[in-house]
Amino acid sequence: MKTHELLHKKFLRSLKIEKRWVRFYQLIIFLFIFSGWELFSRMQWIDPLIFSSPAKIWALGIEKIQDGSLLTNIGATLMETVIGFIVSTILGVIIAAVLWWSPFLSKVLDPYLVIFNAMPKVALGPVIIVALSPGYTSIIANGVIISVIITAMVVYTSFKEVDPNYLKVLRTFGATRVQCFKEAIIPASFPAIISTLKVNVGLSWVGVIVGEFLVSTKGLGYLIIYGFQVFNFTLVFLSLLVIAAFATIMYQIVDLIEKKLIKE
Repeated sequence: MKTHELLHKKFLRSLKIEKRWVRFYQLIIFLFIFSGWELFSRMQWIDPLIFSSPAKIWALGIEKIQDGSLLTNIGATLMETVIGFIVSTILGVIIAAVLWWSPFLSKVLDPYLVIFNAMPKVALGPVIIVALSPGYTSIIANGVIISVIITAMVVYTSFKEVDPNYLKVLRTFGATRVQCFKEAIIPASFPAIISTLKVNVGLSWVGVIVGEFLVSTKGLGYLIIYGFQVFNFTLVFLSLLVIAAFATIMYQIVDLIEKKLIKE
């Protein structure tokens, strides 16, 4: 028993050491990219007007934080993205549940789902804006439409792949279809749902930013377009780095939720 405990502790220690080394190399790569970027810009090996530099981006970021404009635009985009993320995930899971509940309906809708998923949904942005009028609603809808179908398809596929023997056992004990769904389908599909959440983080940001490109007068997407219009590429890169930072934070939150629920 002691030998087993020692081996387990040794294994956990090795995992911690490996995790530290992973973080270390991630930090090294991060510093290498940004220090190289700064050096190339200062030496003019890359065009500093187009590619800017980390120092200029940092200075502009401090300036925009002090005048409050950056926080206002971050707040607008973050609100739209989080709402779009939640709505698309819930709606996608509901659609998947309906398709699982009715195999006939899933057969009827399957080709349409495939076609709609293959469509360049970004191109539907102008249609959505005209239909819903410019504003938060159309921007959020743009984020939802990009991720809801892929969510429904991935989760529905996971529902179908659940071992049928689980359902047979439950039905043997008189479980209803609702009970089978709650006790077997959802728990078995949980990893796929979490994976879909992680994918939806990126898709939600893409949809909202594209929506802001088209109609918004505030938000990070608006700052990117404005930066291009006035040839302020430092503002463009600042907005892109902020998007990357917040998308990473959202991803890590989903990852923490996954670990917490798995432990429970």
